[in-house]
Amino acid sequence: MGYSESLQGDADRTEFRKAEKRYKLFKAVRGSISRERPPPTDLSDVVDFRKILDLFDETGTTPPGIIKLEQEQFDRPVFTIAERPGFFFIPGALSMEDQFLWIKESLVTFPQPPNRTNHNAFYGSIHNLWSAAQNQKVLVEAGNLNAGVKSDSQSNTIIKGPNESSWVFMDEKDLKEKIAKPGFPLKTIAASMLLRKLRWATLGLQFDWSERNYDVSLPHAKIPDALSRLAKELAMPAMENAEFCAEAAIINYFASDDMLGGHLDDMEADLSKPIVSISLGCKAVFLLGGESRQDPPIAMFLRSGDAVLMSGPARQCFHGVPRIFTDPENCDVPAFQSKFLDSSEASFVDYIKGLRININIRQVY
Repeated sequence: MGYSESLQGDADRTEFRKAEKRYKLFKAVRGSISRERPPPTDLSDVVDFRKILDLFDETGTTPPGIIKLEQEQFDRPVFTIAERPGFFFIPGALSMEDQFLWIKESLVTFPQPPNRTNHNAFYGSIHNLWSAAQNQKVLVEAGNLNAGVKSDSQSNTIIKGPNESSWVFMDEKDLKEKIAKPGFPLKTIAASMLLRKLRWATLGLQFDWSERNYDVSLPHAKIPDALSRLAKELAMPAMENAEFCAEAAIINYFASDDMLGGHLDDMEADLSKPIVSISLGCKAVFLLGGESRQDPPIAMFLRSGDAVLMSGPARQCFHGVPRIFTDPENCDVPAFQSKFLDSSEASFVDYIKGLRININIRQVY
């Protein structure tokens, strides 16, 4: 099936789905005999708040429907959209230094237990994933090893997975010396692969994805103080004579061909409180729809360091991320390598060149 043929069903799609399809990264189907290529994605109508900020600084004006807020106690530029009350866009909310700090925290600290990740369902709680990946460790199902596995706090910590399975990180050279029990295959996966497949981590109160609610019975640690302070500061434009209290956060990790489909974030008790969303890494297209999927969404760019607030009426708006730009010409990743040249930090720079991290913080009650 060619690209044009794949669009024939658009008449039956919602307006939000049409926009998702318009902006998503097209990938040729393997084995397809069609030579047809999609036209270049038209990004001319995507709202670019960085350019709007430049325009305002030069002329004191904004495009129709875009409003710049003036708040004495908030030291960052803030824009709203007349058609989407409760939505706030803060371009360049984080400095390059702060962006790099939260990239490192998202990769080293936030996936640590008792925080949960998408890997918990199969492997259980995994400690020190980033370190294991950098040191080329391999995760091995320990129950199928003949020899005992020494456990230490750095590399060989035994992990209890579902169904009482046990997993342990090992050096690849040590693994070759082990022999699987007769009749039992040796299950392994490289730590680097686990890192590439990391898609989410939850902080603070834990969200139960299957039940779509917060499970207060699950072990959890409170939101780190520094992240809580940052969220409280960024939330100020959406708070009226009140302070934001960070109680939960979800960290999303996006690869080049990932997308976040249209959805609502409506499981918190008080929807008047904002969701504070911080973008790190590669540029993305964000779609902000209305209360129905039939409402045409507004497309806008999200760049590293941008922050978005969704509160009140905006909490009832469908939204999603159909496209991540990872190619060098369009990714717009800050030149971290110019400031962070230490060899211990090079791996973070290499990681974020081709991915996007989103930190979204919530007040649950």
